[in-house]
Amino acid sequence: MRVAVFSSKSYDEEFLSASSTHQFAFFKNHLCEQSAVLASGFNAVCCFVNDDVNADVIALLKEAGIRLIVLRCAGFNNVDVAAAKQAGIAVYRVPAYSPHAVAEHAIALILTLNRKTHRAYARVRENDYSLHGLMGFDLYGKTVGVIGTGVIGLEFARIMKGFGCQLLGYDPVRNSSFEQIGGYVALDELWPRCDIISLHCPLSPATHYLINTQSLAAMKHGVMLINTGRGGLLDTRAVIQELKTGKIGSLGLDVYEEEADLFFEDYSDKIMTDDVFARLTTFPNVLVTGHQGFFTKEAMSEIARVTMLNLTSFESDTVIEENRLA
Repeated sequence: MRVAVFSSKSYDEEFLSASSTHQFAFFKNHLCEQSAVLASGFNAVCCFVNDDVNADVIALLKEAGIRLIVLRCAGFNNVDVAAAKQAGIAVYRVPAYSPHAVAEHAIALILTLNRKTHRAYARVRENDYSLHGLMGFDLYGKTVGVIGTGVIGLEFARIMKGFGCQLLGYDPVRNSSFEQIGGYVALDELWPRCDIISLHCPLSPATHYLINTQSLAAMKHGVMLINTGRGGLLDTRAVIQELKTGKIGSLGLDVYEEEADLFFEDYSDKIMTDDVFARLTTFPNVLVTGHQGFFTKEAMSEIARVTMLNLTSFESDTVIEENRLA
């Protein structure tokens, strides 16, 4: 198949080009109404988290002769799946690539925020070996809330269990493997009991702004919040307010609700125009990474492998139900 790859980076080209089964053309452009014309002459488009695959874009893709949308990610909140189905365009995703990658990145955020190793590193390079402001706490014995106990949330929980933490989970669908190491509770019970809360659930109308003024008010003073899921799970303005009061003791983010115009690009010589994000990064107890939780060799290899499998299965009219959205 001839595949147009949008939001392409050098590492996408490296891993996808390792296979000669399909023909790829790599475009740095995000897929949107203005760039959809680039899909002309291709059989499929390959998209990432910041591509805007709305109903209008899907109509343009259909007009261009596109029969398949393959996502090289698990999340699909940026795709109008119903519109694709109505247009007769199949949609496939990579439902799991490396739960270890994202879970381990969440742990890295926790350890860095707690023991302030990023600040210590900068301090030592300035020949400053003082310890003021670097005090952390033992993870052992702390209560950790896991919102979303699928494959990533479960792996995160297993690692935290290894630190000797007590685990509380919330998920509409219970995971028997999680129940072996932790217990499920309602959200109104989870919020006030947890020292650390980590988000591992998908973004949907039900989870949009799950972290909001009301849920923050119910949490412990000084709680640590970690989000490696989707930016829209968290109301950034409400979080900033509670960072100012000290209700949130530390915040680790690998995602941001307005990241589409920010992450994966180099803006080091540009002025920050997003006032909310700029304010967020002024806090010394906030650590933001640019959606790199997935970014390991193993995960990239698996994303490429499953993407190839999705393309080949569609071409041979063999449906992989767990990967297909439409």
